[in-house]
Amino acid sequence: MVLPFEHELLTDFNIPENRRAFEAALEKVHAELGRDYPLVINGEKIFTKDQLISVNPGNKEQVVGKVSKASKQQIDQAFEAANDAFKIWGRVAPEARANVLFKAAAIARRRKHELSAWLVYDAGKPWDQADGDTAEGIDFLEYYGRQMLALAKGQEMKQRANEHNTFIYQPMGPGVTIPPWNFAFAIVCGTAAAPIVAGNPVLLKPSEYTPVIAYKLVEILEEAGLPKGVLQFVPGDPAEIGDYLVDHKDAHWINFTGSRATGIRIYERAAKVQDGQRFLKRVVAEMGGKDTIIVDQDADLDLAADAIVNSAFGFSGQKCSACSRAIVHEAVYEEVLEKAVARTKELSIGDPSEGNVYMGAVINQKQFDKITRYLEIGKSEGKLVYGGEADDSKGFFVHPAIFKDVDPKARIMQEEIFGPVVAFAKAANFDELLEIANNTDYGLTGAIISNNRAHIERARYEFQVGNLYINRGCTAAVVGYQPFGGFKMSGTDSKAGGPDYLKLFMEAKSVSERF
Repeated sequence: MVLPFEHELLTDFNIPENRRAFEAALEKVHAELGRDYPLVINGEKIFTKDQLISVNPGNKEQVVGKVSKASKQQIDQAFEAANDAFKIWGRVAPEARANVLFKAAAIARRRKHELSAWLVYDAGKPWDQADGDTAEGIDFLEYYGRQMLALAKGQEMKQRANEHNTFIYQPMGPGVTIPPWNFAFAIVCGTAAAPIVAGNPVLLKPSEYTPVIAYKLVEILEEAGLPKGVLQFVPGDPAEIGDYLVDHKDAHWINFTGSRATGIRIYERAAKVQDGQRFLKRVVAEMGGKDTIIVDQDADLDLAADAIVNSAFGFSGQKCSACSRAIVHEAVYEEVLEKAVARTKELSIGDPSEGNVYMGAVINQKQFDKITRYLEIGKSEGKLVYGGEADDSKGFFVHPAIFKDVDPKARIMQEEIFGPVVAFAKAANFDELLEIANNTDYGLTGAIISNNRAHIERARYEFQVGNLYINRGCTAAVVGYQPFGGFKMSGTDSKAGGPDYLKLFMEAKSVSERF
């Protein structure tokens, strides 16, 4: 009997025993830094001379691991192996496929602090953010296993005399998972495990910035009994193999999370039917956000400030759901801004591999340079009222930045920065609050802080986002509780961690038998 789904509890690092356990995990991982990791094709571990080098964002001289890079020829080999594996895995009982995920969840739970410690080094995540990342990965395994058990029953259909009608879901075939670096365990886990439990072999190309923690998932699924060939681990340079994976005639689907530009490119390329391709590819894409918290004059202002600060600066704003826009009613604008600045001054910044801090470094030099460019743009578009210091001498550290009095159409109000930068703008009434909230190309998450029921109900239907939060921050969706995915240019609204997600990797089939 499978117990009902409940999300994995987070670790309370205020408890000394938990702190000591995590410190021990950090020491264990530190002793394993710098190792070489292979490709995995048809269960065979293949080491190549050409490698991805993962470094600790908080200490860029520290090599976390060296991961082999796949060539186009090896991509072909991986697809060939995936096609062979599909002939068996696609017909394995759904209960058996779900059991692999349940076993993997149990293994990940036993290794929870170790996995989180790898996230501290590989992705630069502070302890609580790393712990949440690992917990979410466990949730995906548990939730999608249960969803597969439900889908295996099919749908109840109408029946007529002398006729039996069934409606079933079947796997599509091999496909490609391309996850991001910011949730380097959770999203890797969710975007690979969902198509796998649905019966599809997966070619997993992790982010070139966080490939080591992705390999840990491969180890876990292998230990859980996933047959060889069902998961092919093919890291590489996107410029070298990205298009090749997407274009491949044997890729039935592409599961992507990342930037808008890359998502659009994948969407366009996947639409072209290649020689030998006998199906239309399905694209599942989550492409970022420009997320807004609106605060009306009836709001709890302390709650508003907490929601803005934690949503803007958690994991240094490197979340597609991060609050980068705070739109506040003019009657309470200055007070909310003042409270937000005061809270931001209390945030600790440092290398989380050396201690528990609120914010670590941003992921790499590319992001550091991008964020600092936007800080300069922001100074010309509004007033920098706090923070914004940046130093890349040891690691890629950017301090949280708050801008005020920014035009709603300014660049820092419209373009995704993916860093610890939030811009404040004021509005004269609730109509204007909603108008500004909806004035971007994105529609991922948003939040309203208000005690006015009429305003809340208007936002429920008029705030154009896939995930709306009322009287809380706009980050931290929980699997099975807040299915995650956005509108407009935020993607295909795939709702990860929700009841419809597995269907995206399956084909519905109607069978009618006369007798």
